[in-house]
Amino acid sequence: MLNLTPRYTSTRIDELPAALQPLAAQSLTLARLYAGRGITQPDELETQLSALLPAEMLHGVTEAVRLLDVAIDDGQRILIVGDFDCDGATSTALMMRALTKMGAVVDFLVPDRFKYGYGLTPEIVELGIEKYHPEVIVTVDNGISSHEGVARAQADGITVIITDHHLTTKETPPAEAVVNPNQLDCHFSSKALVGVGVAFYVLGRLAKLRREAGKSTVQVSQYLDLVALGTIADVGVLDKNNRILVHHGLAAIRQGRCSLGILALLEQAGRDPKQLQAQDFGFVLGPRINAAGRMDNMRIGIECLLTDDWSTAQLLAQELEQLNRTRRQVEGEMRAQADNIVQTLAAADTDMDDEATADNRESGDIIVQNRSEKKTNNNHKRSIVLYQDDWHQGVIGIVAGRLKESHYLPSIVFAPADTKRTSDDDLIKGSARSIAGVHIRDAIEQVAERHPDLISHFGGHAMAAGLTIKRRNFDGFVMAFNDVMAQMDNEVFAEQKFTDGALQASDFSLWFAEHLADASVWGHGFAPPIFDGVFEVLSFKVLKDKHLKLSLRYPDVQYPIEAIYFNFDSEIWDYRAEKVHVLFQLDINEWNGKQSLQLMVRDLAVVQE
Repeated sequence: MLNLTPRYTSTRIDELPAALQPLAAQSLTLARLYAGRGITQPDELETQLSALLPAEMLHGVTEAVRLLDVAIDDGQRILIVGDFDCDGATSTALMMRALTKMGAVVDFLVPDRFKYGYGLTPEIVELGIEKYHPEVIVTVDNGISSHEGVARAQADGITVIITDHHLTTKETPPAEAVVNPNQLDCHFSSKALVGVGVAFYVLGRLAKLRREAGKSTVQVSQYLDLVALGTIADVGVLDKNNRILVHHGLAAIRQGRCSLGILALLEQAGRDPKQLQAQDFGFVLGPRINAAGRMDNMRIGIECLLTDDWSTAQLLAQELEQLNRTRRQVEGEMRAQADNIVQTLAAADTDMDDEATADNRESGDIIVQNRSEKKTNNNHKRSIVLYQDDWHQGVIGIVAGRLKESHYLPSIVFAPADTKRTSDDDLIKGSARSIAGVHIRDAIEQVAERHPDLISHFGGHAMAAGLTIKRRNFDGFVMAFNDVMAQMDNEVFAEQKFTDGALQASDFSLWFAEHLADASVWGHGFAPPIFDGVFEVLSFKVLKDKHLKLSLRYPDVQYPIEAIYFNFDSEIWDYRAEKVHVLFQLDINEWNGKQSLQLMVRDLAVVQE
């Protein structure tokens, strides 16, 4: 049997929170799902825009709006400085669309990650001055750590407005206005807004101010398609506030009330906008827009989101599709190399265990540097940290994420800041992805505090972070990071697999699968429903040597239930299996215009009689 952790253990209506019991009378399964995600009152499931937290709670928003209002009225040149990921692209597009409609003189600049790095750097400010001569700079999805960039802009008399969401433990830059729910003195009760969410709040407040004053304005809620896309693509926690934003953005796209660029990208992906689900933002749209920033320049992605011409949107979407295919190829090659390195280190780790500790190394600490100028590290059972001179900076985050998923370890992948410069004094950039229980940004900050000379720059969130170090400091960083990981409890590194329990026989239906998909916005922080149960095996097939297709029977269900387990290790399948314990998600399979219920298997164990 599978070792699973139930999200919610009560199975009777009278054991549920009182406010959910009327819902349980209609669907006990749905009521249990909500209870398992901390919902105790029906109003926590509200989706009306009027239920959003008020903008006034955001520290700095009033001053930011005042400055933007004056800038529009006076015709001041406004420059939006974005970031090179999907959150940055949607934030920039949102600012451009809304401010233009309000009558602003506005343009945007997105730093080339390969030339200028991240944030409002002095170099970016100088480039902006040279090209656009701005009087006001507005950052989106960056800037909270950009003290030097703010100083450089202010030296030329430029007003700086920072809108960001990244964490910081340091004093905020002395910009004219700073809006960030995660800055030290902000009491906005949701800290889960991503960059585009912060931009939405600033623009919504600005639009309201101008509407009340009888000035040119815009209904900012018409751009919630961009807010939804950026929120999911940036893995924003789906608290009530973010669920409302995503709900309305998703509805707009399903109805075709959205950026033509989004529709063109869905066309490239062969997806029907009417059938779009929240997870498609992260798996279908996000990667295609991110490919621009990873492989070329994010301007392509932003222009795709900005154009109001269908043929232009199609051309830009095609370009993004090609960049995404290139990204996949590069990522695949790097992933294969990374997997080989991890396997080699695991073998070396085993050999060292056999030799005990004759060389007086600390247990589990391995650092390898070979003659081909490849640096790698794998801290046994605690982390994966890798670097290679020819790796591509644009995809290190994806590779780190894949390693984290397959090994359930915090993973950091480094690549040269410039592949033509790989001496010890040159910079390398790392992208980190983490597991539950390891706040990766804080772990990196602990390294920086203990070893001030190791890390040049860093920033990020609990689950994802970025950092820059000198190549010569790689080994030192690895040792220091290992020390931080060594202080953590062993339980943190044991993956928990959660379940929402068993389904009732009546839940195995197309109606319930559709109802479940639309019952909420599911995603990070509001986990998609996942169930488990013991099924009788009627038949099975192994497809393409890696996918297990099953026909199953469940008690009191009068028809066979189809299930598919993608990328299944067929070598562990027992061909004599009569019963299986399955962890699964409900899905609707469409084939030749017909729909059927299908279980997407996430884990499986043969039940021994």
